[in-house]
Amino acid sequence: MAAPELAQTEPEGIEGVRMTWLNWPRSKVEASKCVIPIATSIQPIRPHVDLQILPYAPLRCKTCSAVLNPFCRVDFTAMIWICPFCFQRNHFPQHYNSISQTNLPAELYPNFPSVEYLIPNYQNSQNFNQSSPIYLFILDTCMIEEELEFAKSSLKRALGMLPENAMVGFISYGTQVQVHELGFSEMSKVYVFRGSKDISKDQVLEQLGLSVSGGRRPGPGMHKGGGGGGPSPVAGAGPGINRFLLPASECEYTLDSLLDELSTDQWPIAPGNRALRCTGVALSVGSGLLSASMAGTGARIILLVGGPCTEGPGSIVSKDLSDPVRSHKDLDKDAAPFFKKAVHFYDELGKQLVNQGHVLDVFASALDQVGIAEMKVAIEKTGGLVVLSESFGHSVFKDSFKRIFEVGGEQSLGLAFNGTLEINCSKDIKVQGIIGPCTSLEKKGPSVASTVIGQGNTTAWKMCGLDKSTCLTIFFDVSSSEKSDPAGPSSQLYLQFLTSYQSSDGQMRLRVTTVTRRWAVGSEDLVQGFDQEVAAVIMARLASYKMEMEEGFDATRWSYDALSVFNNSPDETAYFRILLNRETISNAVVMIQPSLISYGFDSLPGPALLDVQSIAADRILLLDSYFSVVIFHGMTIAQWRNMGYQNQPENQGFAMLLQAPQEDSQLIIRDRFPVPRLVVCDQHGSQARFLLAKLNPSATYSNAQDMMHPGSDVIFTDDVSLQVFIEHLQRLAVQAS
Repeated sequence: MAAPELAQTEPEGIEGVRMTWLNWPRSKVEASKCVIPIATSIQPIRPHVDLQILPYAPLRCKTCSAVLNPFCRVDFTAMIWICPFCFQRNHFPQHYNSISQTNLPAELYPNFPSVEYLIPNYQNSQNFNQSSPIYLFILDTCMIEEELEFAKSSLKRALGMLPENAMVGFISYGTQVQVHELGFSEMSKVYVFRGSKDISKDQVLEQLGLSVSGGRRPGPGMHKGGGGGGPSPVAGAGPGINRFLLPASECEYTLDSLLDELSTDQWPIAPGNRALRCTGVALSVGSGLLSASMAGTGARIILLVGGPCTEGPGSIVSKDLSDPVRSHKDLDKDAAPFFKKAVHFYDELGKQLVNQGHVLDVFASALDQVGIAEMKVAIEKTGGLVVLSESFGHSVFKDSFKRIFEVGGEQSLGLAFNGTLEINCSKDIKVQGIIGPCTSLEKKGPSVASTVIGQGNTTAWKMCGLDKSTCLTIFFDVSSSEKSDPAGPSSQLYLQFLTSYQSSDGQMRLRVTTVTRRWAVGSEDLVQGFDQEVAAVIMARLASYKMEMEEGFDATRWSYDALSVFNNSPDETAYFRILLNRETISNAVVMIQPSLISYGFDSLPGPALLDVQSIAADRILLLDSYFSVVIFHGMTIAQWRNMGYQNQPENQGFAMLLQAPQEDSQLIIRDRFPVPRLVVCDQHGSQARFLLAKLNPSATYSNAQDMMHPGSDVIFTDDVSLQVFIEHLQRLAVQAS
């Protein structure tokens, strides 16, 4: 009974590339007439069963550094290949002597637009532990005891899932920051930093005894407790850092014991005040600590935060409970006194982490806001993950947190480190920039456009963290004049994406994806190659970017549903936008327009309109709105289920009907990160609002007599229905003409 519509098609193919226009406008004038920009979405390390893994170094063009690919012209007699980007003639090296038209290397196979190279000698030239990933956990202790226990439980489970060679560190914080030494299992040893004062990277290193010239004495502004001898130094760590970072196999017991003893923050809270929480200083200390690791080592700071920062840099609200946390209205009126200063702080922190090649992941679980809106800049710059939930005991947090530590198998996120993306283009194509989780490397060249969108002025970007679902949006411009001949020898255009990254097992890899498209001949040719799904997502991403960067930008003229901030806090808006900018096209489409599947006795499961008229007493609806999955039972179905009809042998069909949406919802949840909230509800029940909030109100209290169907429902709202909205647009269009 599973819905066939739920089976995901893969329009990206092995390339992992989708474009707004399959055929491109030939000139700048033609491109300017396109309302939808020329843009490409790419999943740089998307897994594919047909991907060829090559155990040797890539062959590069000596002029533009493009890699040998299926679109190169090859002279097998002279052993020469001609680069399609700069037309440079390159000689094949000696070890390619045996190639011929019947004996092609994998790079030249026409059905292999993507290949991946294992960078040779990488592991031989370095100790393996130098490339072992680092996980630095930072835990907020300003929570009620129940919440802290939930968080500690998830941390313990994560430690048991880490690879044995993964390096682990631990910092706890509340009003002050505690850096825990893990190298002394006999006696706990903690370095304490004041939470009210900003601290630089060099100060952190000096006070932890990790600076090049520093000894082991604590600096001013902190104290230490405990003592004892340390373990032998760990490969891959700078001088002394092995006191704070140890392989998971060596410190799991120590960390388990430490977590057992860890209690909620003991700093007294005055009546009418918020807890003093120094999230910003904790992250500064964590970033400073990781700066002592060897260059090129992949590392993740994993922050578990349970409330707003109120102490020191990065604060988002005052300590006084009578002062509310900033809202969208406050931000619009410039009435959020902490906001700009906090954003600047996290911007600088993000730059430091990018420079080190390290990632910031944030898991926020609270009923109030915690500062995701301010942290967004650092999360996106480093390619970090973010999950927002109500409690550390909720399945949204627990299941999502567990998934980042799963290695191998379908559930693995395929986390990678230290990625870079470079783009080679045909002569008349310029790169405007990227929207997504990356940072410009400011690599100038002839392919850099004068106009900038997102991270621009470059043809290379840094991705400290990326995974198999990471998706980037690249905007292009066409620079050729009107006089170009579309039927000439250069009727094809070429793009090459070079993604180097470090896999979780420490291997350095280079993914090379080369694609070709055709210059359009006339507007009809252009329209036939239009991809509306990609266009919808890219316009939503572009409008979201403009809303943040351009004052007075009118989002309602673009795509209201995808961009509305109504009824959302700034944290929720930032959270949704981070995911909109980094998720695959198919997932982003679901964020913009949820999918609705209907299940009944008389038909196979199939798509239904996102309208209140789709509700029927004898049907089950499955709504996927990306962040939540709702199974909605019609009134009659719910009554029969409550009476136990599904348990009777003669009602096997009813039992199967109940089971089908459950199975399909698990398929959705299994492959998604963050893990969505699952809501199972009945018509007229309190949780039915999760479905009704997403439906078009074609039947409301004002027109119920005209619109209602037997067994349907009414939405009590003053909102206009889609039909009324379209009729209004038609009237405006006629008047305008």
